[in-house]
Amino acid sequence: MASIKKLAGQTAWYGISSIAARFINYLLTPYLTYKLSTATYGEQSTIYAFIPFLNVVFTYGMETAYFRYSNKDEMDEQKVFSTASFSLICSTVFLTGILLLCRQSVATLLNVQLHPEFITWSAYVIALDTLTTLPFAKLRFSNRPRKYAFIRVMNILLNVSLVYFLYSKLPLLAAAHPDSIFVRWYDPGIGAGYYIIANIIASALTFVMLLPEFLSIKLKWSSALWREMMVYSLPLMVAGFGGMINETFDRLMLGWWAPVPTAEGRMQQVGIYSACYKLSLLITLFIQAFRMGAEPFFFQHSKGEDAPKTYARVMKFFVITICCMFLFVMLYLDIWKHFIRNRQMWEGLRVVPILLVANMSLGVYYNLAIWYKLSHNTRAGATITIIGAVITLLINYFLIPRYSYMACAWATMICYTSMMLISYIWGQRVYPVPYNAKKLLGFFGVMMFFYAIDVAVCYFTDMFLIRFIAGSVLMLLFLRFVFGVERKELQRMPVIGKYVK
Repeated sequence: MASIKKLAGQTAWYGISSIAARFINYLLTPYLTYKLSTATYGEQSTIYAFIPFLNVVFTYGMETAYFRYSNKDEMDEQKVFSTASFSLICSTVFLTGILLLCRQSVATLLNVQLHPEFITWSAYVIALDTLTTLPFAKLRFSNRPRKYAFIRVMNILLNVSLVYFLYSKLPLLAAAHPDSIFVRWYDPGIGAGYYIIANIIASALTFVMLLPEFLSIKLKWSSALWREMMVYSLPLMVAGFGGMINETFDRLMLGWWAPVPTAEGRMQQVGIYSACYKLSLLITLFIQAFRMGAEPFFFQHSKGEDAPKTYARVMKFFVITICCMFLFVMLYLDIWKHFIRNRQMWEGLRVVPILLVANMSLGVYYNLAIWYKLSHNTRAGATITIIGAVITLLINYFLIPRYSYMACAWATMICYTSMMLISYIWGQRVYPVPYNAKKLLGFFGVMMFFYAIDVAVCYFTDMFLIRFIAGSVLMLLFLRFVFGVERKELQRMPVIGKYVK
């Protein structure tokens, strides 16, 4: 239990940064859906569906390789950090140059051919983010979550402030002062580009704040270590690339094949789907915060005799938490939907429960994935992710032309659920962990039962008050069920334990 308390503490700090940063960014959703047209919001979503692909290529799994090799007893952490850093610096310069040379072709591929500058600006964002990857990892490895959290939150605060300035204040300043510098800065045709510009400035500030870690790189290059790290990390890159296909490629495919006659109409479909996808953010936030704390935790505790039991206990509380989050979103969807200010986008709300279940499966998969990382079998992770990517591509290819973004939602859920099941079956053969699968499925089943009741209530009434009361009662009943089943365990948990009688 002490180890879980430690994980909870680490996750709390990483969660503060991750949840605070993403939640502040989440607050941009009502703002952007109000300030941008549906098609322009679709352009912005398309660019930010593409950037993660290049992030995977630019970092090629080196962050996880750093954690892996720094935890080896015979390894010098500084040598590992420096070797990995030199590798990323050289590859970033090379790949950024390639991207800048091919910017027009990439812009055409993304259906933003009128704005090749979007690709140029995106290249700068990716390069800066890549160069800060290992400094951030060093903070995590050194158990310095406070600095990590501070920098992350400062990044997003600056980004949000700049977005607000560029979309709300700059047009007014340009109109009020026609002879000022603001006129040269403002171009109404840039549209979604201002979001990328804000990102560049925020990423540059992050790089400056991480300079102490970046400048701690020593001349400790090891070719043998680099080759070993590359063998370990490249399958992770393949897995990460497949993961991005599963996570964001559906927006690109939707922009190509949505069953509407015009390019603007297809971008509108992307905008609707992307906005509604944001409503599954609550579970995504928790998963990201958990991964930040859990990855180094799992490696550090892998040598303990009771490590499998610890992993099983972590999984149980993880599943309980995401079940509560699912209900918290779906039982109060009448409130959450108002974060999307453009009511034209509300037509896509039917994807929300599907995407929530998809992200629940993804979160469980991330928990299960520890078996192939600890067994040094990262190719297994790549294989599983590629299987998921193939499922995603096939379903979207055949069904988007007929069902539009609903095909994207179902493809995401089927993909992540398949990956979760494959990883569980495979992992139990290689690195057995005593997960209580029946109990975990029981929590999920009870959650779906309460959700089905809420669906029935909403079917028979449109009155907000009745829906709200019914949702609140169902939420409390589920919490009471969880507390009844796990009372003894919860009493020993940090923070909440003292409230459980």
